[in-house]
Amino acid sequence: MDTFIREHHSCDVSVAVDTGNGLITPIVTSAERKGLAEISTNVREMAGRAKEGKLLPHEFMGGTITVSNLGMFGISHFTAIINSPQSCILAVGGTAKKVVPTGQAESPYKTVNVMSVTLSCDHRVVDGAVGAQWLKHFKNFMENPSSMLL
Repeated sequence: MDTFIREHHSCDVSVAVDTGNGLITPIVTSAERKGLAEISTNVREMAGRAKEGKLLPHEFMGGTITVSNLGMFGISHFTAIINSPQSCILAVGGTAKKVVPTGQAESPYKTVNVMSVTLSCDHRVVDGAVGAQWLKHFKNFMENPSSMLL
């Protein structure tokens, strides 16, 4: 992951999982040290155990930041509420096609996929300026996904 995250402490990332009996947020510890494949495997395994009610308390209590995705339900934008004692939650909406100018005379417009995200920060823990820097790096990763590969 990016040096920005490494410079700002360890990042334990939670993913909101619907268990059928409510949400639970299993934690991927030290996510800044893992590649996408390992994070994906961790999330899949923990989400499965969460739905079965087999997570241990240390696997869902604590954490630093939660990712909540409603894009699969056709939700384009939402605001998520921070799960205390975590410091932030990233609300991820689905993608939508949007026509944007290219600045080129021969083909002045193109269609792109756009995704909305909202970062909620507990300002007692994370200064809004640091949250904005984090979002900038997240945006760069989303626009250049190969930069996330280790």
